[in-house]
Amino acid sequence: MGPVVIVIVFGLFALLVIAGIIYGIIAARKRREALFELATRLGLDFSPAQDSQMADGYSFLNKLAQGSNRYASNVLSGNYQGHRVLAFDYHYETHSTDSKGNRQTHHHYFSFFILLLPKVFPELKISREGFGSKIAQAFGYDDIDFESAEFSREFCVRSKDKRFAYDVCNAQMIEYLLANRDLNIEIEANALALAFGTCLAADKIEENLERLLQIRQLLPEYLVSTP
Repeated sequence: MGPVVIVIVFGLFALLVIAGIIYGIIAARKRREALFELATRLGLDFSPAQDSQMADGYSFLNKLAQGSNRYASNVLSGNYQGHRVLAFDYHYETHSTDSKGNRQTHHHYFSFFILLLPKVFPELKISREGFGSKIAQAFGYDDIDFESAEFSREFCVRSKDKRFAYDVCNAQMIEYLLANRDLNIEIEANALALAFGTCLAADKIEENLERLLQIRQLLPEYLVSTP
């Protein structure tokens, strides 16, 4: 390959990289605009700014306690159908070292939803059964089994308070989760949270706020009612 061809190939590659960056910037701006319009329609506040204080304030939730340089952004907040909610993008970094000793930074982004509860609860995690959870079980981190064999096979439920786990995972909740198998739920302190693997499109935010409320409504009233 001659030097001219190398220059042309390198130039084309650089143009592709630049085009990708420009596309990403435009897509991010359009998504922010769509989130602002959604927040306005739902009567929620919207802030696109990076917010590390929120990350610190909810770091008791496992999904928000990972890595370093943690922050929320594109935050929707306020009262939604009578409940205080938060919906936001989340970022954290992890690091690794390659075979040559070079340190690499990995950026992780995903969508997260929180509904604030009127009482404080013990930690409860409900997630899809996977390879990681099976490895954890092999090292003694057992999940909780339920009468529904299908639910126990599909979901990993962990809590130090088994009675609380059984109260939350009642028959109606089990039926709902089996119909919504993409959900990962965490309850701790006064937070009911949903985590997703990526940043959701703006048109998926409202439907997942609705699912967050549906989960809240499936919690037994004796659990959430205040004296």
